[in-house]
Amino acid sequence: MRSRLAGPILVPAVAALAALAAGCGDGGSGAPGDDAAVSAVATTTHVADFVREVGGERVDVHQILQPGSDPHGFEPRPSDIGAIVDADVVVRSGGEVDEWIDDVVDGAGADVEVVDLLAVVDTIEVGGHEHGDEVDPHWWQSPPNVALAADEIAAALAGVDRAGAAAYERRAAEYGDRLRALDREVAACVELVGPAQRELVTTHGALGYYAERYGLELVGALIPSLSTAAQPSAGETQELVDQIRARDVAAIFPESAIGASLEEAVARETGAEVGAPLWSDSLGPEGSGGETYVESIRANTDAIVSGLTRGRRGCGG
Repeated sequence: MRSRLAGPILVPAVAALAALAAGCGDGGSGAPGDDAAVSAVATTTHVADFVREVGGERVDVHQILQPGSDPHGFEPRPSDIGAIVDADVVVRSGGEVDEWIDDVVDGAGADVEVVDLLAVVDTIEVGGHEHGDEVDPHWWQSPPNVALAADEIAAALAGVDRAGAAAYERRAAEYGDRLRALDREVAACVELVGPAQRELVTTHGALGYYAERYGLELVGALIPSLSTAAQPSAGETQELVDQIRARDVAAIFPESAIGASLEEAVARETGAEVGAPLWSDSLGPEGSGGETYVESIRANTDAIVSGLTRGRRGCGG
């Protein structure tokens, strides 16, 4: 199922990159490894992690976005075009987060299935936008949604590799069990925060699914948008400052892929602490504590609980 969300903005640049990629040769960027049966392209760090969990050694994954990167400012590389040309399947997160992938696929001239995970998960809508409600694309912040996505990934991989169907189904089921255990773990840790203190202020609107799942209230975001590409007005920032003061919010949480200068300025104005950075639109590099989805959710939960209890509690006990 091909999505058509993206406009023609990237097409000329992508077409030029496609020509460059063809001239550069494969270089190993997109072809499956010697033992892999499937070549898959994943748009975001989270999606790449999910595909690796389900695919195992049968799937070679080309990950377009790199750890610590912000998907909203993405520009395709020749290696990305080459990987899509050689891919058996492209897996995208869906919505605004990676809407650029359609132009990249079209520019590469590839006839490849694009799997949109946003279409198979339970979504929430955010109101108050210029054109009415819109679907929040940050679905992976709820572990049960990732279990749904894993099943869809298993089905997509089986569609191009029937010999591996049983293995993909088994790995998706095992990953689902781990995700359900993570879900229980997170819920138990958030219970350490008193109901009146479960008030969350973040960089942008990326934690809606997490907040809804675990009973937190989103007071606001420093960038009042689902995208980090937006810019807050002075009036919007002052309104959030007033809310933080009035509600005595304990902590403001920056995001790992974005600098914390605005959070620090608001913290000085309000007396709130700046919490540990959260993994939101991107996972981290190896050794960061947020290199996989499961690790990132654990790290985020510990940071949130510690920040909202002013350091008195944490998920370690």
